[in-house]
Amino acid sequence: MDAETLKAVQAPLKQRYRDAPDSAVITLKAEGTVGAEGVSCKVDTGRALVEAGLHPAAGGDGIAACSGDMLLEALVACAGVTLRAVATALNIDLRGGTVRAEGDLDMRGTLGVSKEAPVGFRSIRLTFDLDTDAGDEQLASLLKLTERYCVIYQTLRNPPAAEARIVRS
Repeated sequence: MDAETLKAVQAPLKQRYRDAPDSAVITLKAEGTVGAEGVSCKVDTGRALVEAGLHPAAGGDGIAACSGDMLLEALVACAGVTLRAVATALNIDLRGGTVRAEGDLDMRGTLGVSKEAPVGFRSIRLTFDLDTDAGDEQLASLLKLTERYCVIYQTLRNPPAAEARIVRS
């Protein structure tokens, strides 16, 4: 896809969202089934069924997907797609590259070993290793706009209000 094609595809959407801001609000959903046995949850990704379980550092066997890994994978996917779209819009030639996310967890928090240890990632690092001849200014713009428009990155940087509840089936 080139910049003109991308702009042509997005232009009517942008106009509709300007004209009717409420039409721009969508609700994404995910659903999983809690396992009757074992410590697992099956999640339908829309493309495949993923079984999530405990990370080996929390007592898992390493067979099921770790939800922490899945969060980083979602960040990599979103950041990669956003980077490619921004590069396309800016006419930056990318011959290829790698997007990598790393996050640090203190397992004492999630296992209840220490109330002082946080539950969740302490830090997350997102790195783009790109094959491009773009100049430093272009790359700075590419990074800035990728950060700005990546949904997962922005959600992590500016957490939304969140709530949890239990309902009976």
